[in-house]
Amino acid sequence: MAPRRMETKPAIFCLKTLLLLYSFIFWVTGVVLLVVGLWWKFMLGPYMLLISSSPSSAPYVLTGTGAAIALFGLFGCFATCRGRPWMLKLYAVFLSLVFMTELIAGISGFVFRHEIKGTFLTAYSAAVMRYDGRDDRSVAVDGVQRRLHCCGVYNYTSWFSSVYFPISGIPTSCCVHVSDCNEADLKNTTLAAQKVYKEGCYELVVSFIESNMGIIAGVTFGISFSQLVGVTLACCLSHFINSNQYEMI
Repeated sequence: MAPRRMETKPAIFCLKTLLLLYSFIFWVTGVVLLVVGLWWKFMLGPYMLLISSSPSSAPYVLTGTGAAIALFGLFGCFATCRGRPWMLKLYAVFLSLVFMTELIAGISGFVFRHEIKGTFLTAYSAAVMRYDGRDDRSVAVDGVQRRLHCCGVYNYTSWFSSVYFPISGIPTSCCVHVSDCNEADLKNTTLAAQKVYKEGCYELVVSFIESNMGIIAGVTFGISFSQLVGVTLACCLSHFINSNQYEMI
């Protein structure tokens, strides 16, 4: 049995090294998701109000998932170093669950992308109609118009039927040059057309979603299938350790 054990030990060492490296990368992925979830919650909160009429649970899901992945990434490193088969099998089960969750989330996002666009249209239109320049949704609308250089839902005329237009005209966030805009011009439908962005925000956002959906789906599926590498490594290492322990009896 000695020669067999000598053949098994290099394989165990190699698998341990690979699984440790994988677990470290897995842990880093969890930390990144945790940071993104916190950033989404505190920095993108107002913008999410334009996508959904109710507060989004996405940042909490990302934060919770990231924390769980980071925790189990550390557990994976510990299980690999200890070399306990039951720990490695538990780690493989968790990676399988992560794989299934990410795969379902990626497929759902791709399949329901049209519903997402429809929800955005409804929520953004409502935000424009009820714009007052002060609440969170109004601040988010201003941010979108400034960043994307757009105005209104389909174009600047969307503002003509808003509650804000009779009072102050089109918001200054639509202005190509803010210094060249004044309230009187922005309340004049003819003059305003010469001083604000012509393209609507909805088309720009939809164009961004359509052009990047393939990339987002590819990255999501790539990350999810990478969990299978960890599952394979953990199962193989558990098998070799069991075989080595059996041969030593």
